[in-house]
Parts: sequence; C-alpha cells; structure tokens
Amino acid sequence: MSEQDLLDMEGQVAIVTGAGQGAGRAIARELARHNVGGVAVNDYVAERAEAVAGEIRATGVPAMAVPFDVGDIAAVRAANQAIKDTLGTPTILVNNAGNAGPVDDIGFSAMFWEEDPSAWDKYFRTNMFGVMNCCHTFIPNMVEARRGRVVAIVSDAGRVGEARLAAYATAKAGAAGFVRAIAKESGRWNITCNAISLSTLEPPMPPEQLAEYVQTERAKAYVSRYVIRRYGKPEDVAGMATFLCSKAAAWITGQTYPVNGGYSFAI
Repeated sequence: MSEQDLLDMEGQVAIVTGAGQGAGRAIARELARHNVGGVAVNDYVAERAEAVAGEIRATGVPAMAVPFDVGDIAAVRAANQAIKDTLGTPTILVNNAGNAGPVDDIGFSAMFWEEDPSAWDKYFRTNMFGVMNCCHTFIPNMVEARRGRVVAIVSDAGRVGEARLAAYATAKAGAAGFVRAIAKESGRWNITCNAISLSTLEPPMPPEQLAEYVQTERAKAYVSRYVIRRYGKPEDVAGMATFLCSKAAAWITGQTYPVNGGYSFAI
C-alpha cells in the first residue's frame, strides 16, 4: 500500500484466531489489504483455516493455516514457532475465537442457579483462558520487537449483561478486564491492547436462506432492539479491528469499543 494508507500495518505479521469463518475471516482478509507481512489464519477446523489462508494468498499476501484450539496453550506455543518459521515473528494478535470453542455453538442455558457447573468450562476455556493463552505466547514477540497490537473480540453480553448467558457473559467480561490489565503492563514497549464488544452478527446461512430469515417476524423483533435495524455483518467488525491494529491507533490502548448497531451505548 502507499504511504498514504492510514491503516498501514507496516509489514507486521498478524495472527487471527477463529478466522475460518464469520468475523474472523473478514478480519484476516481486511488486514491482508493493508501491508501486513503475512497472516496466520487459525481455526480449530483445519479445512476452514486453509481455505481462508488460500483466499489471502490469492491476493498476493503470504498466509498460512495454523489449526489449533486456543484453550490448549501447548498448541498455541507450537503455532507461534510455526508462524515464525514460515512467515516471520507475529506482532499483531487478534483474539477472535469465541462462542463455546470446539465443543458446540453458544446457546441460551437454564437460569444460572439451575445450570450444572460443568457447563461453564467450555465458555471460560475459549473466551477467557484462550485469550490469556494467546497473549502469554505472542506478547513476548512484541516486547522483543518493541511494538505490537492486541485486539480481543468480546461481547455486549459481558458489558451490559445477558440473562441465561451468565457463564459466557462472565468469561467475556473477564477478557475485557484482562485486556485493560495487560495494556498497562505492555504499553512501555509500544504495545496497544484493546477490545471490541459485539452484539449479534447475522446468522451464518447461505445468502438466499439469510434473505428469507431476516424477513421473519422473529428476526424483525430481534433487530428492533438495535438503533440500526439489522444484524451486524462480519465486515462491521473487520473495520474496527483493522483500525485498532494499524498505525492510526498508535495512541489508543486499554479501551473497549462497542460495535453493536446501537444495542447499547457507552460513554
């Protein structure tokens, strides 16, 4: 990109977790448009990670698939070494992996006090400990390089609360608090750490099926809670994530930015 690109990544190598589909895929593809040195695409499904890496390579940008579960710190560390060996040292980390990780999709549960405690683990493993595992592994690269970007995708469930999603909301709130703490620890090395708080993105359906779904009374009732009357799109997330990873956000750290169509407001 030209030197006029305010979103220039200055040749840094990026890793995006949970990037085999949805918002993660959009973030990885958007970063690739702004002078990254390469993009490591993570997903716990290897085929999805490789497909997105292939899309990025087709644009002329180096990319590789790194399939692993963010809840497995040994696997995260092995991926870090593999990225170094293939693309170079990663100094941009987007912690996008979420929901319930490789176990199953997120879903509304019973009231918290009626829920079996074993149901909590899957949310904390991915949304809290997964973020911690990745930061513990990749931030030393940034300290050594004396620059870096960390972005965590959290949720309005954690920022304002959501009934029957207590464990998920708590894990996401914990991740946002963790990001603020490491922002204070790492800022002296020109490392910024921020979070993006999402509400609901459009369901992952084929275009024709999605077009039918958004016209249903159920969907209309759901999006009526949003000032902008639609579900979020992966591209809505990608724009903010790319900004926070770029040189344009060099003096922004420790913040949580709602990207939520006006579902909730923040000061």
